[in-house]
Amino acid sequence: MRIGELSRRTGIKAHQLRYYEAQGLLEADRGANGYREYDENAVLRVKQIRHLLGAGLSSEDIAYLLPCAAGEAPELPGCPELLAAMRSRLRRLDEQMVRIAQSRDALADYIDAAERMGNESYPPFDDADLEPVPA
Repeated sequence: MRIGELSRRTGIKAHQLRYYEAQGLLEADRGANGYREYDENAVLRVKQIRHLLGAGLSSEDIAYLLPCAAGEAPELPGCPELLAAMRSRLRRLDEQMVRIAQSRDALADYIDAAERMGNESYPPFDDADLEPVPA
């Protein structure tokens, strides 16, 4: 099937499919006319990629995991190498969540402090685009 059909069958835009191919996640043969030609397994592969992206895995992580994937969800064997890769990604996500929570708390503190001070020394803001309104 060509890229347009794969796009229709998976709901994924053609440029995303080309990106998956460039990342080594999806393979296509080239027809005599130069068009990409995907086999029937590409539909399943794209669904697997989407599920793994939804789990927060990077394309590099997915490239490592895909050869072991089975089924649409996909199911992954519990071999030590795969578990180590997934645990590493989970640790990175946990670290990002901590940093985001810290940033959120700091921003909330700045907002609270600014609200206590009032806005008399600052130009008023237009709520539509948060730009200062000329005085």
